[in-house]
Amino acid sequence: MSRNSVWAVAAMATTMVMGGCASLITGGDLVREGEPTGFLEVQNVSRTNRLDVVLISACDVGSYGLNRLPSGQSIPPGGRYRWTVSSGCWDVGAGEVLSGTSWTEGYTKVTVNTGRTTIIQSR
Repeated sequence: MSRNSVWAVAAMATTMVMGGCASLITGGDLVREGEPTGFLEVQNVSRTNRLDVVLISACDVGSYGLNRLPSGQSIPPGGRYRWTVSSGCWDVGAGEVLSGTSWTEGYTKVTVNTGRTTIIQSR
């Protein structure tokens, strides 16, 4: 591939990310402008394991995106965390990092109703 071709591909990739494909990386906005909202709550029902990562994306995004917990925060055993999200279908993943190269995880699809709290229990 020529140097000009490499630059053209890089420019096109940057344009795609900046122009809307960024939701594929991030998982998209949790609250979409002008849409009604509800709440999505993840409860850690484990007695021993924490949840280090929670991934949330709209069902039509095509990727689970990035961790939605604040940096350095986890959900301890018996704990919970709540997000405000637009009403509708959401893909949710949660897990614990066991080491630098291993983890446990689980995924589900949920529907959040306007003004209501949808609870997901993770083990």
